[in-house]
Amino acid sequence: METVQAFTLLAAAIIFGICGAGTAVAFGSLGGKLIESSARQPELAPKLQTQFFLVAAFVDVISIIGVGIAFLFIFANPFL
Repeated sequence: METVQAFTLLAAAIIFGICGAGTAVAFGSLGGKLIESSARQPELAPKLQTQFFLVAAFVDVISIIGVGIAFLFIFANPFL
């Protein structure tokens, strides 16, 4: 029983780490591409910024779903 709980907490920690790292990489890439494309075509900057915030929301939602699953594993362990 303790082994299952230990491995579940380890899996949750890995999920937290992957969600954080994935979000950081996605926001870095997304922000870099926004600046690059705004520098190339300044007249499209407002439209690009709107699309940036829309995609940023989707990136956050994916990360929050992963964190929610990790909390499910921690507090309501389905493997016990």
